[in-house]
Amino acid sequence: MNTNIPARGMPPEHKSHSDSVGTKAVVLLSGGLDSATVLAIARKHGFNCYCLSLDYHQRHIAELHAAKNVAAKLGASAHKTAQLDLSLFGGSALTDDNIAVPESETSGIPVTYVPARNTIMLSLALAWAEVLEAQDIFIGVNALDYSGYPDCRGEYVKAFQNMANLATKSAVEGKTITVHAPLIDMTKAEIVTLGTELGVDYAMTVSCYQADLHGEACGLCDSCRLRRQGFLAAGLADPTRYKNCVS
Repeated sequence: MNTNIPARGMPPEHKSHSDSVGTKAVVLLSGGLDSATVLAIARKHGFNCYCLSLDYHQRHIAELHAAKNVAAKLGASAHKTAQLDLSLFGGSALTDDNIAVPESETSGIPVTYVPARNTIMLSLALAWAEVLEAQDIFIGVNALDYSGYPDCRGEYVKAFQNMANLATKSAVEGKTITVHAPLIDMTKAEIVTLGTELGVDYAMTVSCYQADLHGEACGLCDSCRLRRQGFLAAGLADPTRYKNCVS
């Protein structure tokens, strides 16, 4: 796993900046704040970015419209949206209409955790990377300002990378995969500061777990609170359209 693509323009530790120019990478793009920042980071370091979103019948479907706009704005080489209906299983407030999205802070792993979502998304990214003959995958997981999801931890990303290099034809033939998680140890304030420096228009992004079809945020869910607190801590204006005042 490579988490060392820090702010202020340092390139990935396993490549020089010049080596990255024109190199294909698959970037997981949800349409939210973190993934948009990761796309901007990858583009900054010269990668040709092939963005992958997942329509898993999530409650906040507006994020997919945001992903399309962000991919176009930030110069992605291609953008695909995979279809996989995780509402078939439910088990999450994001995929089951019978489970409410919490509008106050909770303890433990919240009901907005979607079982195996990052594993599924990384697996799809890995499949596309093999087809593209790409050796780099970017994901916007964060272990500091995250909501307690077990698949947002550094040890998880490292374990997936190890699996990818055991399970793929390309790795067996010597073209190993690196999973980049450049935001893993950053605060939300650091993320929005870096993204602003890289020209990310956060007004285009959707983070809210129950955003309406126009992308207007509820202002009450965990994701809204973390987003708003990040902008406040960074001293930056928050362009998000909230229905309710965020504490």
